[in-house]
Amino acid sequence: MAGYVTTTVHAGQVSLDRPRHITEPRMIQWFLIAIALIFLGFMLILPLASIFVEAFRKGWEVYAAALIESDAAAAIRLTITVAAVSVPLNLLFGIAAAWAITKFKFKGKNLLMTLIDLPFAVSPVISGLIYVLLFGARGWFGPWLQAHDIKIIFALPGIVLATVFVTFPFVARELIPLMQAQGTQEEEAAVTLGAGGWRIFWNITLPNIKWGLLYGIILSSARAIGEFGAVSVVSGHIRGSTNTMPLHIQILYNEYNFAGAFAIASLLVLLAVVTLGVKSFIEWKFKAQQHREGE
Repeated sequence: MAGYVTTTVHAGQVSLDRPRHITEPRMIQWFLIAIALIFLGFMLILPLASIFVEAFRKGWEVYAAALIESDAAAAIRLTITVAAVSVPLNLLFGIAAAWAITKFKFKGKNLLMTLIDLPFAVSPVISGLIYVLLFGARGWFGPWLQAHDIKIIFALPGIVLATVFVTFPFVARELIPLMQAQGTQEEEAAVTLGAGGWRIFWNITLPNIKWGLLYGIILSSARAIGEFGAVSVVSGHIRGSTNTMPLHIQILYNEYNFAGAFAIASLLVLLAVVTLGVKSFIEWKFKAQQHREGE
């Protein structure tokens, strides 16, 4: 195989194929792998395992009671609601932004790409303060909202807005490089055959970007479910009303209700593990599709 060292047998020992550019001794390779595993063990696996140990320390009955408690149930419902609203909005924005950037030439394209990356550079707390300054009681639109009995801050709309702000780059940033790599040849060929814009999108563009789209949706959903900073600023921390799961965990922990805090935290960890599994599956399917197309 080109680029690999062939398998050899010496005194009953088999040496596996290795890329030719790897010249480090086996000891160095195993040493680096051991460092990575030890680091992951102490920084990731051990803390995650401790969450489940603490969650079940007082038994299954206490764990289940912590999840079905009224404030906890309200926090779970609110978290799911916020994700269910913000992710589709991010989906629409991501497709529109990626389509505009990759398919059209216009002034300000670089500025648009910079603005898409802005939430990565801005602290989530700052993004929450932005909406307080806009829609708070003393904000720009606060008096008008109060006069019309419209509540955004310390209510569901403000939480959704803050979550959308911190999550909207994920779908767009997954689609833009993918659509740039694919080019516009297939769409241009469809136009010459008389196909309309929607038909081109549904029959050509969407099938080509489906795996990247799903990947972006998963990342956006994971961030929406676990967002703390921006939501903390605009929520008001009203128990049973505006507390999402991360906020409810903080309140329970500050009240020394460790069983309840770790029970909700374990649920977030389970959601993260499921997200990671779906993400890995999509990556595997996408690579398999690329391999089939390359044959």
